[in-house]
Amino acid sequence: MDRLTNTVRPYAWGSTTALPELLGTEPTGEPQAEMWMGAHPGAPSRTDRGAGPVSLADLIAADPEGELGPDAVRAFGPRLPFLLKLLAAGSPLSLQVHPDLAQAQEGHADEEKRGVPADAPHRNYKDANHKPELIVALTPFEGLCGFRHPAEAATLLEGLGVGALKPYADILRAAPEDAALREVLTAVLTADRDETADTVAQAAAAAQRLAGEGGPHAGSYAAYAAVARHYPGDPGVLAAMLLNHVRLQPGEALFLGAGIPHAYLSGLGVELMANSDNVLRCGLTPKHVDVPELLRVVRFESRDAGVLRPEEATESGEEVYETPIDEFRLSRFVLAPGGAPRALGDRTPQILLCTAGTVVLRAVPRAGAGGELTLAPGESAFVPAGEGVELTGEGTVFRATVAV
Repeated sequence: MDRLTNTVRPYAWGSTTALPELLGTEPTGEPQAEMWMGAHPGAPSRTDRGAGPVSLADLIAADPEGELGPDAVRAFGPRLPFLLKLLAAGSPLSLQVHPDLAQAQEGHADEEKRGVPADAPHRNYKDANHKPELIVALTPFEGLCGFRHPAEAATLLEGLGVGALKPYADILRAAPEDAALREVLTAVLTADRDETADTVAQAAAAAQRLAGEGGPHAGSYAAYAAVARHYPGDPGVLAAMLLNHVRLQPGEALFLGAGIPHAYLSGLGVELMANSDNVLRCGLTPKHVDVPELLRVVRFESRDAGVLRPEEATESGEEVYETPIDEFRLSRFVLAPGGAPRALGDRTPQILLCTAGTVVLRAVPRAGAGGELTLAPGESAFVPAGEGVELTGEGTVFRATVAV
């Protein structure tokens, strides 16, 4: 087992307090948005096996089969296929979608062929991989996820009483679902930004008023008003009004597959994703928005937000968040004092993250003496394939691995 030293990313939307509270550290006054656990080249975790600190990416590259196991290497190649994060949103993230695998491969190959620099601000595809992701709330958590039914979106827009939004509502009521959502999103993102700014301001003021008046949509109006306060005049505010507003309680989760527009608004969570940087933005950001490519990737279909709850899958008490993705599998263990050790398998690589209490990891090797690690909240460990682990203690630990 390897205790991990992880990098905290200071993105502007990050909370200044959530991660320090979990980690038991003093706030710096600066935003602390994400803590990365894994072997992503942008910020690989580090560990020390006695010869000094080394990145987990280099450790895996030196012996892929030894660290990941033959099954994982055969399925996903010689790299860790997932990235685990703690995500702390103090303000809304950009409204975004992720490509499917074929779109990512095609887009990456095209940009490579055209010589678009890897660090260019207009580059869409940093790699050739898809980026499905799963977010599990550790605190009350708010987000936007997937398109509302067009008629419901029309009702929300009409409720604002802003004349410039009436054509959008009419389209949402009259056209077939795919065509209606596509036409309205296209119109919002391609309209003159200066002209749209006034409409966004009117919509935001109306949403704030309606949130205070109560009613069945008060929570959604409050969320859209908050988004507008952070991004005044941004056409992404109107795009956000087409999406489901969802509130997660601790332990509840959202799965974001390819083509589903989404944005996280506030809260602390555990996020697990395929090892990719591919993001196409719809708004709520000063960064590049490639509207034609975005429209090629978005899936114009309404859906429920799809809140997930963990299901107990094994006698050991492992609670699994089921997703249709093989590159990652997320589960958790809630440990009680004096409970029997919880045994984990040893066929696949694992990252274990403690989020509450104190958790003891005891290695169960095939032969010889085992090691032991104690994890406090926010601490994590990498367990190579071939090394079994038993969990004891009192608290909560999340297990990230692969589904092979």
